[in-house]
Amino acid sequence: MKRLILLPLAVLGLSSQALPQNKLVVNADQGKETIDRHIYGHFSEHLGRCIYGGYWVGEDSPIPNTRGIRNDVVQALRNIQIPNLRWPGGCFADEYHWRDGVGPRSQRPKMVNTHWGGVTEDNSFGTHEFLDLCEQLGCEPYITGNVGSGSVEEMSKWVEYITFDGESPMSNLRKQNGREAPWKVKFWGVGNESWGCGGNMTAEFYADQYRRYATFCRSYGDNRLYKIACGPNDADYRWTETLMKNVGNRMNGLSLHYYTVPKTWGDKGSATQFDEAEYFTTIQKTLFMDELLAKHSTIMDRYDPQKRVGIITDEWGTWYNVEPETNPGFLYQQNTLRDAIVAAVNLNIFNAHCDRVKMANLAQTVNVLQAVILTDKEKMLLTPTYWAYYLYKVHQDATLLPISLKSNKYELNGKAMDAVSVSASRNAAGKIHITLVNIDPNKAQAIEAELRGVAAQKISGKILTSAKISDYNSFGNPNAVSVKDFKDAKLSKGILSISLPAKSVLMLEVE
Repeated sequence: MKRLILLPLAVLGLSSQALPQNKLVVNADQGKETIDRHIYGHFSEHLGRCIYGGYWVGEDSPIPNTRGIRNDVVQALRNIQIPNLRWPGGCFADEYHWRDGVGPRSQRPKMVNTHWGGVTEDNSFGTHEFLDLCEQLGCEPYITGNVGSGSVEEMSKWVEYITFDGESPMSNLRKQNGREAPWKVKFWGVGNESWGCGGNMTAEFYADQYRRYATFCRSYGDNRLYKIACGPNDADYRWTETLMKNVGNRMNGLSLHYYTVPKTWGDKGSATQFDEAEYFTTIQKTLFMDELLAKHSTIMDRYDPQKRVGIITDEWGTWYNVEPETNPGFLYQQNTLRDAIVAAVNLNIFNAHCDRVKMANLAQTVNVLQAVILTDKEKMLLTPTYWAYYLYKVHQDATLLPISLKSNKYELNGKAMDAVSVSASRNAAGKIHITLVNIDPNKAQAIEAELRGVAAQKISGKILTSAKISDYNSFGNPNAVSVKDFKDAKLSKGILSISLPAKSVLMLEVE
């Protein structure tokens, strides 16, 4: 006779009190907006070990590399289909002078990185190296030009150096430095955080500066520039109003920066040591992104009802205290399952606003803030946030499908939020992808999903979860949190029944 072993419900992520079923409707035969692949973009600044030791190890390094760029990082980013990469900053952009980063590396002048740790920047990674990196990644470059300490001439000549296919001093200099053909660089940021580290400007002053700089950022040949103006710091709606009024159709995009900081800017909280109350606050602050996008979009709609100007959320993510015994100016933090939940919720929000949001860039790709990759000399690991991007890559350039969701609540200390976050899309091959997040760290969620307008025959899934919300990947245990196949979804007569474990991110593919 076999012994029956009963596992406690808590082990399974289930509550002893039965929860009402979450109700989801996916209108699979509808949808008119495209989820721009550039929503899944990334950001890499000359900050800490993001560039040096992250991407760049030099051609003489024992770490396998291609022209100085480490192969393992490139391959990992290709596996999540990185669509674009923003560079060189960030605050660094407005003290960066591009001429210092071209020509023979041994002759490039050094500089002090005053924003990030006061370290010496030797400029060995410059324009040619960055654009080589983008070619290896198969992604589009997004370059941020120097408005804060630079000049109109400097930015204008940078555009010419990179993109002009003809006879000119700048194109000849490019050829002299080893690149015959021009590069295609569409995305061009005119300054960064001009309200802060980029110059402490007023909105009116920056609007005038933008008009001046952008005039001389010219499109050469068939390289048509997509010019991105410095937008607001989170809820500065007046900045958006001023830019839309004074710049309007002279820009293609308006940036937005918002970071999820669990506590205060003085004490942001630990990346790995946190209780449930701090977790709840982290998600609560993450959800504010939805309100920000809605309110900024409403202002933009008054001036641009055709939605020609995109919101470019080119800095977002979690920001904690640095890891103990690391340089405070390097912004190195660990990355837990909490961060994957934050990433997935944000990506669902961006998808929902894809009529206006045309690009988003997680800060930052390697070894800085909410990184998808961490490195330690020759070692490399993929963070839980990386695996969220791995699951969500299916939405790139797909059609957003309208959904309706009636969700249970995740409650703590008298406050509540929806326990489930969802996004759905249909790709060019007709496959439907549904990404779901169970925000609740304690209780599984039973979900009944009605698939309207499609005769679904097959379903498969992959899930990201772990025993604790604070679990993370370390160099000693690099695969503690990773994606696994998911079997707890059943399809019957157009109804999808899902048992979504606590604290999880799920991607379902329906055919």
